[in-house]
Amino acid sequence: QVQLVESGGGLVQAGGSLGLSCAASGRTFSGYAMAWFRQAPGNEREFVAFISGSGASTIYADSVKGRFTISRADAKNTVYLQMNSLKPEDTAVYYCAARLPTRWGIRESDFGSWGQGTQVTVSS
Repeated sequence: QVQLVESGGGLVQAGGSLGLSCAASGRTFSGYAMAWFRQAPGNEREFVAFISGSGASTIYADSVKGRFTISRADAKNTVYLQMNSLKPEDTAVYYCAARLPTRWGIRESDFGSWGQGTQVTVSS
């Protein structure tokens, strides 16, 4: 199992940008499909973005498409989430997750390793 630690959260004004990082340790990171999820107060955790193990495929939630970009640097055991044109509704705790090798979907249950989360607050 891979261990994940997110960083880069903070407070930003609406329209601003923020970059999140997720550092992996433990098992070999290369080849793991990765994703970002988020959870706002009072809401369930929701999918944000996904990147395949090769980095060739990405999937985004409709709410962030065109504003967020997921990427990975296997040499650094890190996955990133660049967030632009942030909105107050993007305020949430953001989690990165590694998909289980035997799963193929992007539901929470398909991911077996989770970070502790990093807070992103967007002020209006």
